[in-house]
Amino acid sequence: MGLFDQIMSAVANPQQQASPDQLGSILGTVQQVAGNQGLDSNATQAVMSLLGGYVRSSLQNQQASQGSGHVQSLVNQFAGFGSNPQAVNALFPGVAQQQVSENIAQQTGLNAGMIQSMLPVLVPLVLNLLQSGSMQQGVPSGGANPVLNAFLDADRDGDVDVGDVMGMAGRFLNQGR
Repeated sequence: MGLFDQIMSAVANPQQQASPDQLGSILGTVQQVAGNQGLDSNATQAVMSLLGGYVRSSLQNQQASQGSGHVQSLVNQFAGFGSNPQAVNALFPGVAQQQVSENIAQQTGLNAGMIQSMLPVLVPLVLNLLQSGSMQQGVPSGGANPVLNAFLDADRDGDVDVGDVMGMAGRFLNQGR
């Protein structure tokens, strides 16, 4: 099951944190941040796709070295809607932030400084999306977060793209209105 399917499954499961409101808030915040920078939806999707790949790579590396519990803790600690430079530092320590910004800029034709200025808001949003598979507080955890597992792509099928998920979530939310 792909990442979007896992998110939709979490939305349908009242024991998990995902909800249409959460998805709408994530999408709205991404669109607001992108709009403030003058980005259109295609550029925004490209940035989110590339950023999602870097977040996935960082979380996979941390999972390999420190375990799945550490990765879930990072997601829980840094998921949010506001600017959080600590979230960026946790995933991209030192010069990695600059490298991520420059790589995304090279691939999109956007300004690296603009990308770097957006990271403290976009990284917590990606983590918030991943947190959607976590169990609600007070519900016994039946194991791992299926959304996070799909994102980390444990089955190695390569079917992970945050930009595509954002686009599909937008279409899903617009159908309900």
